[in-house]
Amino acid sequence: MDSLYEFRSKKNISTSHSGPNVSAAAQSGGHITAPVLTNNTITGNVHIIHNAPGFALYRPPSEKTQTSASRSVIINYKKLICSEYQCVTEYNSRPGEHVLLSERYTQPLIIQKHRDQKEREEEICSSGESFQQVLRSRSSGDSVHLNSLFDRDSHGISPSAVILQGNSGNGKSFTVQKIMMDWASGDLYKERFDIVFHLKCKEINRIPGKKSLVEILSYSCSLTSDQISQMLQHSPEKVLFIIDGFDELRLTQDIYGMSPNTDPLQKAPPEVVLCDLLRGRILPESFLLVTSRSTATDTLSNLLKGPQRFSEIMGFSEKGVEEYFQKFFQNEELFGKAYTFVKANETLITACSIPVVCWIICTTIKERFKSGADVTSGLETTTSIYVDFVSTLLEHHCQGLSQSVPTLLRSLGQLAERGMLEQQVLLDEKTVYETVSDPAGNPFLCKFLIKRRIHQETMFSFMHLSFQEFFTALYYVILDEEESQRKWTQLFSIDNSSYGCPPRFAAVVQFAFGLLNKDVRYTLEKHGLFIHPKTQAHLKEWILEELQNNKTYSSKVFFFLHCFYELHEKDFVKEAMEAWNRIDAYGAAIRRTDCWALLYCSQCCQCIQELSLLDCRLSSEKLLMILPVLHKFKKVCCLTVEVSSDSDLVELMCTLIREQTLSSHCFDVRLLTSKSVSLDLSISEGLSSIHLPLSPPNPGASLQTLSFTFPHAALINIDWTSVALTIHQGDSDALMSVLCSFSKLKKIEMRVDCLSKMWAAWTLQIVQNCSSLTELKVDTCYVLEEGIKILQRSRTRPAYIVTVQGLMCNKQSQKCTHYEDRRCSCNQEVTIHLNSRGFSMETRRKSWF
Repeated sequence: MDSLYEFRSKKNISTSHSGPNVSAAAQSGGHITAPVLTNNTITGNVHIIHNAPGFALYRPPSEKTQTSASRSVIINYKKLICSEYQCVTEYNSRPGEHVLLSERYTQPLIIQKHRDQKEREEEICSSGESFQQVLRSRSSGDSVHLNSLFDRDSHGISPSAVILQGNSGNGKSFTVQKIMMDWASGDLYKERFDIVFHLKCKEINRIPGKKSLVEILSYSCSLTSDQISQMLQHSPEKVLFIIDGFDELRLTQDIYGMSPNTDPLQKAPPEVVLCDLLRGRILPESFLLVTSRSTATDTLSNLLKGPQRFSEIMGFSEKGVEEYFQKFFQNEELFGKAYTFVKANETLITACSIPVVCWIICTTIKERFKSGADVTSGLETTTSIYVDFVSTLLEHHCQGLSQSVPTLLRSLGQLAERGMLEQQVLLDEKTVYETVSDPAGNPFLCKFLIKRRIHQETMFSFMHLSFQEFFTALYYVILDEEESQRKWTQLFSIDNSSYGCPPRFAAVVQFAFGLLNKDVRYTLEKHGLFIHPKTQAHLKEWILEELQNNKTYSSKVFFFLHCFYELHEKDFVKEAMEAWNRIDAYGAAIRRTDCWALLYCSQCCQCIQELSLLDCRLSSEKLLMILPVLHKFKKVCCLTVEVSSDSDLVELMCTLIREQTLSSHCFDVRLLTSKSVSLDLSISEGLSSIHLPLSPPNPGASLQTLSFTFPHAALINIDWTSVALTIHQGDSDALMSVLCSFSKLKKIEMRVDCLSKMWAAWTLQIVQNCSSLTELKVDTCYVLEEGIKILQRSRTRPAYIVTVQGLMCNKQSQKCTHYEDRRCSCNQEVTIHLNSRGFSMETRRKSWF
């Protein structure tokens, strides 16, 4: 019979007339078991600590109120919790080091919804902004806060047990610490729970022998068994048990075949006691919050009492990542630099949704700040962050592994490779168990159930596609020399079947080059993983051959640059870049990470022949990123930069003339403003040229383009604000003022709709005001007679040749003046020369070819 009461002294019990006649006696300090005592009179010093399940023990209202003694115990318990939980010991903390929980904890995205197969695939395969959009769609109606985990649902049902699922490193234990701290501080569950106990399954595994629930709790907190007993007997419906890390609980016995244990004082193996608590056999009125990795959630759900509620930590949202960075750095300037840097890297900002990755990245960057290094050198490679993440999980989340680390990682690599070759991110249960030993205990895999009509199907995945790509690369490079070369040859043959397209396995190859890095190899070797020197040589030979064979494939340019960036081996990168000679990324959509790769690779070299970025629209920010290395190229052509405002244009031009860019032999950049107006800057053989396509002031007599050439030195004196205003105004007087500000103009070219009287006079005004000119060329659609007369009658005789070219209509009336009329047979080509010898004009029939 279950133990129901504890008696502190000898006592007598007599029944009322409405109940059974029961007498019981015990020595002081002894225990006694008795049937339900309903409507009875109890005499003596009786301390009731438990009521059997299924029976309601009547307590007078006075007995339900906390005694001053129990209130005092709870208050002291909360103080101890606050003291213990206010600090966080990080993975790299030395003895005595810690940080405040408030300086680290950031609310993760928690949803209370199972996702279907399509939703899972979206989460796994998306990255960067598309990944953030997926998270936003998940959080739009299903996200919850910690204070609402036990709220009633739409049917009015409040759960007795909440499952809080999350992948390794997603912040489950951190969230539990936050719950404990907030409860003890009176900020969470103040009215709902009088007492909250925190049980860590990792610690329960280390408790020897047989223990009661009260004894197990005393192991986990600062309270004595008597104090715990006192709190459990008082309002068990206001007790919350938080069981952290169910997936780590060693269920060594047949938990389903064990005889039920309903007494918090009855002793049994700790895992059995815990399972009975989960099932609701012990203290059925209490509430449960259980954290677990997805690999053990189905086992947990089968054990757990109801009604249950499923919740899942999905990690940090974009806003959460930003908040974490702010709390970590506690300095707006450092935060801004670090967050901007990481946000620009699609792979890293996606991985930052995993809180542990966020911590690794912030810690790495902070070390660089302390040493005075630039933030961009803080994260040398994306691969190094992934290796650090794997190392962290191996050290802190892989206790009790049944196999060696190399064996574990090889099996994960085999599984990842299979998924990559079959283009699958969701892996069926049979495939996983054929490849990986104990996948349920593997911290790198996620497990979930997919509904298939009337059945459920168990599926596995890696945390994200990028981790699947990483483990594939790791598997390939740690194979023996012959097998590794065979695998890479197979992979390259698949990629080479799509000429001119970015490689399908680009990320796998980039991770492989990152794994060849000396520092990364050192980390791998500490885990018993070695890369054969011939494997390293094979990959390097392959990419050098690819550079020679794919010089014209602009879509692969940044793939190669990222391979070099991940390798981070200066001598080899220098050899490859100088052999490459001409970098042509025609039409590529350039990301900030591409700019970093180009920046690093160019810094490794003394001189490169040419950089062509035709139809690659850069933001001014991206141009400024690569600006420090543009002087390394003998020729830089076809840069197109989008500028958001006039002020940005002015700032960018001022920056350009300060940089070493002007020492390039040839430099060509087009700046596009938000109003679809452009400014072209060209540098060649010591001269600079600016080309302005202008907005027409009025139809029929407009200046369409204006170009002027001058020495480099004159760039410094240009009033770029006036230039920017002129672009939008198209005012001839303003243009003249700008031109006159150039003291050493060498050449002017302009195009007008028609050489009218006004533009002929304007041309002569340029000749008079710009004495340093050596050439002036006017291109026009039509040369009007009124314009010809102005030039012919002018006494202006420049020392150089002024050339005007266009069409002239021979009709006596209703002459052609519009662009649409240019094909009419009445038109003839006219060339006018004006120089020191006077005015001359040549005409010839218009050529149709």
